[in-house]
Order: sequence, then structure tokens, then C-alpha cells
Amino acid sequence: MHRNGSAMSRVPPGPSRRLLLAGALAAVSAAVTGCSPDSEASTSGGSKRLRIGYFAFPSGDVIVKSRKLLEQALPDYRITWIKFDSGAGVNQAFIGKSLDIAALGSSPFARGVSGSSPIPYKVAWILDVAGENEALVARKATGITDVAGLRGRKIATPFASTSHYSLLAALETAGLGPSDVQLIDLQPQPILAAWQRGDIDAAYVWLPTLDELRTTGTQLTSSKEVGAAGRPTLDLAVVSDDLIARDPQAIAAWRKAEAKALRLLKSDPDGSVDAVAAELGISVADARAQLAQGVFLTPEQVVSADWLGTGSTPGKLLTYVTDTGRFLADQKQIDAAPSEDAVRKAFYLKGLSDVLA
Repeated sequence: MHRNGSAMSRVPPGPSRRLLLAGALAAVSAAVTGCSPDSEASTSGGSKRLRIGYFAFPSGDVIVKSRKLLEQALPDYRITWIKFDSGAGVNQAFIGKSLDIAALGSSPFARGVSGSSPIPYKVAWILDVAGENEALVARKATGITDVAGLRGRKIATPFASTSHYSLLAALETAGLGPSDVQLIDLQPQPILAAWQRGDIDAAYVWLPTLDELRTTGTQLTSSKEVGAAGRPTLDLAVVSDDLIARDPQAIAAWRKAEAKALRLLKSDPDGSVDAVAAELGISVADARAQLAQGVFLTPEQVVSADWLGTGSTPGKLLTYVTDTGRFLADQKQIDAAPSEDAVRKAFYLKGLSDVLA
């Protein structure tokens, strides 16, 4: 979850900030176009291409990739899968027009649709709901056993991610604000290194890094608990406005592949575990344990009023994303919350019910 939004480093406004953004976009573009030997071909096939951003995280999305479900559905397409560490790169890649489809956490999505120039993409699917697969853990050596005990401590999390959002919510519930702790912006692998060195006291992060921290840490709360308290986070899938305009049939095929993967998680759990283990390079036992920590909806649930919605009517996800934007604005993580109407415009529901056919 795997899964963060726009960069949050405190860079002063002015030319230096513009240069920083330009450099970041150039770096992301270079990474995207250079990530695969097929990348040059994938950008030369006109409408017959799909550039898909994903996270190395146990989900139906990984099953689609491992089993080549989309390649089977669209044999004439050049499909490039591009791995991201978090949603910051995903948002930047969409700004740079380097992605067609990608996984993205609900918190960075709320950031992406805020402001006067929202990122040109729309949510078109729900991959999973955050559960025990994303959590806040303190090093056992600190003796900390609850969130309130983090006052004055160093906590690492990928800024602008769903983990960052859930961490802020957990701190608020415990009577703490961001200024009561020392927040450190680190990606999952650097979090693990800082943890092992003893440079941080706690971290809020997702699998598989989370499982490694748990071996020497005490879990204080999880995104499942934070969500139950009214701040749910989800892994969404977004599609570019350009793809919607030029190739809606590719989106339909991709949705059906994602729906098939969600069904396989229920109907063929062993095969799903094998696919995730192979794709992520982990043991079958680890893949099984990690999948068990996620909350995966059925396709019928995804297109219901309880979640994404269908036709012209968004489901409860509209409220979740709108509330997330308000919370981020209250926490001064974004300048202003997106309106409900702005969020509604960032939903792509056309043809959604076809996945049930």
C-alpha cells in the first residue's frame, strides 16, 4: 500500500521547487522507459500498448501479472509492467504521461485529485482494502506498547502514502499530533535498514517489509483497526484520461482480468498463493500468510453501492476519498481538500457492471 502520493518534502516555493519537480518527473520517465527491454516497443505501438504500474505486494493485481491474464485477453497489445515502490512515483508518472493504468492507494489518490490541476486519471477498480497487511510497529527494545507511548519518538513511514495517512489517524486517536513525534520520510527498504541500525523507534509500513519488522517489534495498531475506527484505506486502480478517450475496450479487458484474479483468490487459493510466491520471490508459506492479512472484495462487492459503485452512481468510496482529503487538509498535508464533486469527477464507472457478465 504501497502507495503514496505527491512528494511532501518541505521545499520552498520558487524556481528551486520547479526544478525539483522537473528533475523528479525526468527521473520517473527515465525509470519507466528504461525498466524493460520491451519498453521501446511498448511506446511505439500506438493504441496497441498498455503501460501498467504495480506494487510487489500480495494482491489480485500480482496474480493478473503472474498468470498473464491480461496478455491472454489482449494478445495484440504490447503490455509493459512497471514496478513502483510507492504511489509518489505513480502520481509523478501519470503527470509525465508515462502510465496508462496503475495501482494507487486511496490517500495518494485523494491528493492527486486535489488542487486546481488534478492529475488526469480516474479510479476504475478496487484492488483490496487495507487490513493487517499494513501496520504500525515499535522496536521491542524501546519498550513501547501503545501508540500514546510514541510521544517524542522517531517514526518512519513513506510520506504521502496510505501508511502515512493511517499513522496520522492513529496518532490523532491517541491524542498526539505530528509535532508530538519525529516523523521521518523513508521508503520500505530504507525503513528496514534504519530499523536494523536502531535509527528509528517505530514504523508504519506494509508487507513484505512489515513482516520483517514484526520479528523484532511490537505491533501497536493496524490499518484494519484504523479503518474500523472510521479511517479506511484501500488500494485502488486508476486509469489515465488519455486511455479512457482512446481505448475503453482495453480498460474493459483489464477489469475482467482483475475480476478473474479476485475470483481465483476465493476459488483457487492454493494456485493464487503459488502465483504470488513466484511473482514476489517469496516462499509459499510467506505468500499464504501475507495474503491472509489482506481484505479482498469479490467483483460483485467492488461494483456495489458499498464500494466503487456502478453506472453513474459512485458507491461509498466517494465518501471515503472525500473524507480522506478533508483529513489530509486538516493535518496540513495538502493545501485544500478536494470537493465531493471533484472526487466524483475522478470516478470512471462506465462499463463497470460488465465484469459481472
